Amino acid sequence: MEQTEFGATAAVTSAADDVKLLTTRQMAEFVRDGFLEFPSVIDADTNASALAEMERRHRDRESSPPPDTLTPLSQCYPDPSPFGLVLRNPTIAGAIRSLLGPEPAFDHDWTHRIEPHWPHQQQLHVDAKQDSDVPSFDIQLFYFPHDVGQAEGGTRFVPGTHLRRVEPGEVGRYQHILGERRFSGPAGTVVAMHHGMWHAGQRNPVDRPRWMHKYRFNPTIPQVRHWDLSDFTDIHNDPVDHMFATMRDDTAATMFRFRHKWMTISASRIETVQRARLWRYLTGDETYDVDYYLGRIERRDPLARTP
Repeated sequence: MEQTEFGATAAVTSAADDVKLLTTRQMAEFVRDGFLEFPSVIDADTNASALAEMERRHRDRESSPPPDTLTPLSQCYPDPSPFGLVLRNPTIAGAIRSLLGPEPAFDHDWTHRIEPHWPHQQQLHVDAKQDSDVPSFDIQLFYFPHDVGQAEGGTRFVPGTHLRRVEPGEVGRYQHILGERRFSGPAGTVVAMHHGMWHAGQRNPVDRPRWMHKYRFNPTIPQVRHWDLSDFTDIHNDPVDHMFATMRDDTAATMFRFRHKWMTISASRIETVQRARLWRYLTGDETYDVDYYLGRIERRDPLARTP
């Protein structure tokens, strides 16, 4: 561990930890999009074992009970559980630590099985989200133990929706959103999502069941600088980097200005503000800003309190 200039304790990559921490760029991508995808990160043997475990779980949940809520990560799914092997994969363990910090708490899991030729689908929804002004977040890991083809109805989700302030069920009326995705990818893929992501299970048009195992974890300490900081100075920008003055190329601000297809120009500016707020929290830099949006609010606030 090392001390940063903002006083937060920062994690660095360690051979003893045997995990692959996220980079600053990946963390900024997560803030922008609400997810990170790790294709084929889990090996074939673990995928086969996990699929068999999912089948047992589906037949009888008591045959493969989940950890108790608030169990520390290190105590979840002891060996030889394939669900535990997924979490202890160096890439996945590194992503969890980078996003949540060491030893997050288990929230819940669920094995999803969609029957062959199942004609129904979920509505878009947000899992157990209660909006607040707290910037901390849970992550959900979506683990796919087998290939999911482009036409096989994989999980639908809408990148960039994770910071929208919504009632969890109200988004179910939305259909055909510009920029939405339906997961497709190779066996052993894990997608890490912010808990606020809009998502839904889809129809299964093929002859085999479609399986996915979901985990949710909660942070137990502030989520400040737990990733690999070796590229931090290259990515993190200072407040004077804004579109009305001088912009640096390839910075966090550049990524946070990105407009997803479903966003209007005005909506994208609202999302830019939310991304900047989340980046302040994650970096511990209370002066961080993009295009002076937060600075304008903060400059007006003390004036409003002046007698």
